[in-house]
Amino acid sequence: MLQEAFHLVEQVLDGIPPSRSQGLTILNSRGADFTAYLAGAHQLREKSFGNRALLCSIINAKSGRCSENCAFCAQSAHYRTAAPVYPLKTREELVAGAVAAQAEGSHCYGIVTSGARLSAGAELETVLSAIREIRASCDIEPSASLGILDEPTSRQLAEAGCVTYHHNLETARSFFPQICTTHDYEQDVATVRLAKAAGMKVCCGGIFGLGESLEQRVELAETLRELAVDSVPLNFLNPIEGTPLASRRELTPLDCLRIVALFRYYLPTTPISVCGGREPNLREFQSWIFMAGASGTMVGNYLTTVGRNREIDLQMIQDAEVEIDVC
Repeated sequence: MLQEAFHLVEQVLDGIPPSRSQGLTILNSRGADFTAYLAGAHQLREKSFGNRALLCSIINAKSGRCSENCAFCAQSAHYRTAAPVYPLKTREELVAGAVAAQAEGSHCYGIVTSGARLSAGAELETVLSAIREIRASCDIEPSASLGILDEPTSRQLAEAGCVTYHHNLETARSFFPQICTTHDYEQDVATVRLAKAAGMKVCCGGIFGLGESLEQRVELAETLRELAVDSVPLNFLNPIEGTPLASRRELTPLDCLRIVALFRYYLPTTPISVCGGREPNLREFQSWIFMAGASGTMVGNYLTTVGRNREIDLQMIQDAEVEIDVC
């Protein structure tokens, strides 16, 4: 298996992505076979990113009462959870969050709102105004995650200075109807294309452990490669009481590492960050994400769950002999 992993690295470096069967081999690997693929993913990461990692942070800018029924989401109005509910934060609060994130070493700051899309008018203008001020007064890159886009909104965001638009596909096209029925997968794909057409980079990934098959994990990697997204956040389900997936706990730490490695083979030169669900799913293996091919991670709090103490994360990165890339 060591030779197969070596040959796969050479194949990927030659510009040929893994076949579906090769992707499944990575996800099914165990023991020494798995560590061979891990070493290959590590090699691919170092070739494109050296031994440096990027940190990102987000702010839950508008929380709860989302009209979508994504089965994993604490903010959906379809479920009864303990997630906070509040309207859009002020421009001053959004900018203050960027200043704090930059001071703590993050290179990207995401303004995230609940809902299918952000309303045109006062809400959108608040976000645009915050982005303008962040670009004018900070070195950190502003990002937005405002739901499904239309062409005018994508253009306004780009003109305001939004560097990256974040919009996850969440899972494979073939599995998406099992997770969300209030909008179509192609609307998400169209949003990715609109954001890119407007001149923004696109951060687009998914969440794993929803009940998807190994084949569907490979399918998502293939789709993201086809869309040529600019960065990929990998999330792992952190089950929330009150959601349909509250009792689902199927990922092991090594499952998570196999997923990270899979995406590195499919997207050898694309930044890959491990984000939501890192702590409860990877547990003592969190520092291994870099050996599995991740080139970054989210630090600080998530949307509705508390992240790990930043100092602990910074120590973890240092212990993994990885350097933090700063603004």
